[in-house]
Amino acid sequence: MLKQKTIVLFLLLCLSLSMLVSAGLGAVSISPAQVVSILANNISPEMEWKEFSNVQESVFLKIRSPRILMSALVGTALAISGAAMQGLFRNPLADPSIIGISAGASLAAATVIVLFPTLAISSAAIAGLSVLSLATFLGALLASILIFRLARENKRTNVATMLLGGIAINALAMAFTGLLTFIADDASLRTLTFWTLGSLGGANWLNTGIVAFATFVSLLFLSRHFKAFNALALGETEATHLGIPIERLKIEVILFTSLAVGCSVAFCGMIGFIGLVAPHVLRLLGGADHRYLLPASALGGAVLLCWGDTLARTIAMPTEIPVGIITAITGAPLFLYLLVRKKREVFL
Repeated sequence: MLKQKTIVLFLLLCLSLSMLVSAGLGAVSISPAQVVSILANNISPEMEWKEFSNVQESVFLKIRSPRILMSALVGTALAISGAAMQGLFRNPLADPSIIGISAGASLAAATVIVLFPTLAISSAAIAGLSVLSLATFLGALLASILIFRLARENKRTNVATMLLGGIAINALAMAFTGLLTFIADDASLRTLTFWTLGSLGGANWLNTGIVAFATFVSLLFLSRHFKAFNALALGETEATHLGIPIERLKIEVILFTSLAVGCSVAFCGMIGFIGLVAPHVLRLLGGADHRYLLPASALGGAVLLCWGDTLARTIAMPTEIPVGIITAITGAPLFLYLLVRKKREVFL
């Protein structure tokens, strides 16, 4: 237990330092002391102790702050959704994409980008949100509703049907996305490819606020079910005998993972790897107790995506590399190293 608390505290410290350092890296350099000074100055002008320019303040407040917060929030949403899915399905390969949420969002985005390219690149918006973002969120929501309806039988949710139905929906959605990719022109194909690989370049205070709301609500509801996830490791029947409301748990997990992942994909595109691997790495380091695993996965996902986005926007300036490529290249070797080192100690 002491080791698990130490890991969580280390991740919390690591996330704070990562956000502070990340805020200063880029075309306009800002030192950590200047970052703190800008924050303090905006709380009270008398609190400034380190000089900074107007350009540095503007870049930090208008561009980097929402983007860094967005990366931490999306990393949190994806990782805790992955940990909850793995606990619900008792399957180490489960993540939000396995029940078709991401594929549904991807198909909706591809439809708008390829068939309605003017809407995809225009500034047309509803309540401040782009048409592409709204369509993507609706695609994720519709996929969640469809898979949930398929899995309901005699007022019960069949997890096996949900898993198999999700695989079928994934295949169908990816087939139609492939067809749209085939008929896309060069401009639409480039937009679609970049969106599929993920980017946090479109972060602003409005969409960051929306993702923050969805992430915190999902985090709150998923984290309070740690006892149920621990009991589910024994099997559904055993968990029911222990007094766990299995049906309500399934509905809440599907609902809140759909909310968190749908909002993340709508604004940042497809960012794979985080939801699958972040819980695994933390499970290898600290064990499978969900009292530890859920908060640790949330923090680990936030740290991973914060640094993934920092590398994506800085290592090839002024060009930006899709963040999905960075998270896979940097995270997979770490995961493989831990897997090989501890495969005899931890059962996955």
